[in-house]
This record gives sequence, structure tokens and C-alpha cells, in this order.
Amino acid sequence: MNAAQTARRNSPHRRKKGPDYKKIAIAGVILIILIAFISLAMKFKGAGGSEPEDSTEETTGTEMMKEVKVDGIAITGMSKNQARNAILKEYPWSMTVTYDGDTYNVTNLAAEKVDALLEKIYSQEPAESYTLSMDGLEEAAAKEAESCAAKWNKKAKNGSIDSYDKEKGTFVFAGEEHGFAIDQEKLAADILKALKDKKFDASITATGSETAPDISAAAAKEKYKTISTFTTKTTANKARNTNIRLSAEALNGTVVHPGEEFSFNAVVGQRTEAKGYQGAAAYNNGEVVQEIGGGVCQVSTTLYNAVYRSGLGEESITFRRSHTFEPNYITPGQDATVSWEQPDFRFKNTSSTSIGIKASYADQKMTVSIYGIPILEEGTKLDLVSEKVEELDPPAPAYEEDQTLEPGVEIQKSAGSKGSRWITYKVVYKDGKEISREQDHKTTYKGHAPVIRRNTTGVVLAPEETTLSTETTPPIIDGMPDGYIPGDEATSIPSGNGSQENGPGTVTQPAAPTTAPGTAPNPSQVPQPSENGAAGPGGDNPVIAPLKPE
Repeated sequence: MNAAQTARRNSPHRRKKGPDYKKIAIAGVILIILIAFISLAMKFKGAGGSEPEDSTEETTGTEMMKEVKVDGIAITGMSKNQARNAILKEYPWSMTVTYDGDTYNVTNLAAEKVDALLEKIYSQEPAESYTLSMDGLEEAAAKEAESCAAKWNKKAKNGSIDSYDKEKGTFVFAGEEHGFAIDQEKLAADILKALKDKKFDASITATGSETAPDISAAAAKEKYKTISTFTTKTTANKARNTNIRLSAEALNGTVVHPGEEFSFNAVVGQRTEAKGYQGAAAYNNGEVVQEIGGGVCQVSTTLYNAVYRSGLGEESITFRRSHTFEPNYITPGQDATVSWEQPDFRFKNTSSTSIGIKASYADQKMTVSIYGIPILEEGTKLDLVSEKVEELDPPAPAYEEDQTLEPGVEIQKSAGSKGSRWITYKVVYKDGKEISREQDHKTTYKGHAPVIRRNTTGVVLAPEETTLSTETTPPIIDGMPDGYIPGDEATSIPSGNGSQENGPGTVTQPAAPTTAPGTAPNPSQVPQPSENGAAGPGGDNPVIAPLKPE
């Protein structure tokens, strides 16, 4: 090595090293972490609620970067929500409709148009200027006018009966009343004009006109008549007939206005001794009990038949139940049982005028008439016809211990009775001829269990030693023949859906024949009424088939 080379090697000016990439990478990672931390901190600060909601919205793709105006209102740099608030601030909404000192606040229809316009602007390349249009709000304005009419319209009242004068025994007529109707067409047009003029704080006055009733008081007096009557015969039981008479008196003179629902229990009230009601045998949950007011089911049943035949029909019956056992004062399938507080019998006056109920009891006859303006076309009558379609075996025998009998000996105390199934038809007559027949409902009645006396103890006692009570005359069951002994158990059996009516009861008004040729039940199948109630097996007070559930 020569001297020159040695000098260069020992010289302090050595070759420079290249960049340290490792350190650069570490520094880059640290920088990225720092940026991420700062970003998270800013988001956390915004989520804490220290800034308004619209100020924390993401800017990418949501802010209007181009200069755009809506009705001269600049929305540049705003999010969609910010733009909405800015426009609505320039167009505050307080539109109202007034009538006779009352005020209706119109729904903000402009806000919907603002939302639709902004959706269009922010979903495409926007133009520089837009106009807020109020076109296409005809349907919305009509709905607002309809709401005002519902608030202020008053329906005209027809001349009709309004109450009952018990002293004179006549219904009292009330004069007709005129109504009022908002001019919805004009009101909708006024709302539309205010919208198009962008007078969103407008106060619009509604106008309307008087409406006349369809029937004047004078015309009502000419039109009202007895539109149906139905009669059933009672037994000779004095206590039961007293109860029937009292409930008929409570029912008599009732007025049911259009749209109102009648309730038998609400009108007649609770049957109590204080009101004069007496104890009479009745069914309660299938058992024979002495019930204060026993027998009133015959009143509700008679009413049901009269209501059905009046023209109100099955649509008006809102709640009805049949008995557990066959009644004998009405053809099975056409009964309506009641008890306090349930079951009840209820119907709704679906006609356009009030109806009156006249009810009376005399000479073992229960009669109900419906007084009103005819509902059916002239010459048209409604009837209910029931047919027995099946007999059911009696329940298993019920046994009573009698230690006066020798073991193995059985004596029948009561024979019991079969149950049955019935179909009831709605029959329509025109000028005395049947024009239609359709099934209205089905009903199932339980039979009574035979009662048999026997001795299973193995011990025979002399008659004077027996603990059996002396046999007494059995109670007379509501709607049952005197002396009939029913079984102990009875449970209700639900049947079809519909309403029920007809039986030994008598239609004595403009009602159709109670039987139709070839379709009436065989007389041997239908219990026939008599003055002392000595008809075939029947029953009365409990519940059976919910034909029109509540």
C-alpha cells in the first residue's frame, strides 16, 4: 500500500451510510396510531352530546358541496337534515281551520313536500336552484276537510218516538231536528290555495249548511205502527207468573234509539224480593234451585222472537244464549235464557229510527210487540222454523240410597229424558209465499238423568227408622210442566253460531206463518203448551249455546 492509499483510509471523511428504514417504519406506525387515537377522541367527544346532532353527521356524500338554493334559501355545505331545518325555519307551520269559535290544527302538509324535494336533490347531481312546489296535495287536503267535518258535523234527527207515557199507555213523539254539514269541498279548496300561496300560517274559516231530516215529526206519526208481535203461554205456577208479570212491566215502554244496544238485565234490573219477585224453581249451572225471579227467561225469549221478526233480524242480536234443557213454552232452538248478571239478552237497533217495546202479561199469556217504522218491504215477513235432527241418549242414571229397600232392589224415581239437537232456519216470506230458507243456527240440549233408588249398604231399616226425608212435591221448573222431576246434573253444550227462535209461541202481528209447509217439526217432537204446563220434557234457566259470542 502506498502512502496515498494509507492517507485516504485514515482520513476522517468516510462514505455516508444509507437511510435507516427500520426507524422510518417505526415512526410511521407511531404516527398512524396517533392519528387513529385523535380520530377516536373526536368521535367520542361528538357522541357525548356536546355538539348538535346535525353537526356530527359524516360529511362525505351528505353535505351539499355545490352552491344550491331552494326558494332562495342557500343549502350549500349543509347535510340533508340541516337543509330541512333551514327551509322549515323560513316556512313555519301554524295553519288552522276555525268554526264557531272552535279550532282544528291542520297537519303540516308542507313538511312532506320539503322531504320529497330534498330526497331528490341529495340523490342526484343537483341543479343550482329549486322551487318548493305544493302540487299533488289534493287528497291530503280532502282528508283534512273530512276530519273537520267529523269534528263539527251534526246529524239530522228524524221525527220519532222518544219516551213512553205510562199513565196514557202511549209512546211520546219528539219533533225532528235539523243537522249541520261542513262544506268539505270548499274547505279542501281553501286549504289547497293556502298551501300553493305558501301561507302556512293561514287561519281558514269553515262554512257549511243546515241539513234536513229524512222524516218529519208529522210523517213519523203516520208511519209508526206495530211491526211485530209474539206471544207465549205460561204455566199455572203463581210465583212464576208473578215474576213474568213484574219483568214485563219493567220492560214495557222501553225506547231503543238508532245505534243503541238494548240489554235485558240493564232494563229489567236485578230480580229481588224487595221488588216483589218470588222464588221459583230454575236451573243454575244445571242444578234445580229456588231462584228469586225464576221464569223471567220466558219474557226474554218472547222479546227475542218479536225482535227477530220485526225486521232487525239476526244481525241485530249481539248476545243470546239457549237453555241447557229443552224449554216447553217455545219451540226448542228459539229460546233466550237470562240470569243476573249473566247470561244476558242484548240486541242493537240497526234501523234509522227509534223503536219501542210493549210487553204485557195476562191470562197466562206473555206478549211482546215492537213498535216502529216498518223495516221490511211491504209484504215481506221473517220467521224462524226449528227442526229436531237428532235425539241424544239420557245421561247415566243418578242413584239415591234408600235403606228401606232390600239389597238388589231398584226403584225408578224419575224416568229422565233424552237430549236433542235442533237446526233453526230463517225463513223469508213474500206476499205469503216462502221465498228463501237458510240455516240460522244449531242448538244442542242435554237430557235429564234418570233417578233410581237403591240400597247398597247391606242394612235394611224399617220405614220409621230411615234417615231419608219425607218425599215432597218437586219444585216446578221454569218452563217445565208441574210435577216434572229433572236430573241433578246439567252442563251447557256449545252449539253453532247464529240466533234462535220459534216454538209453541204465537206470532200475532204482521209476522209470517209460524210453520212452513213440509218443514215444521213433527208435533210429536215439539212439546205442546197447555194452561197447566203439562207438556213434554223441557228445561229452563241455564246456559247452552253461545250462538253470537261477545
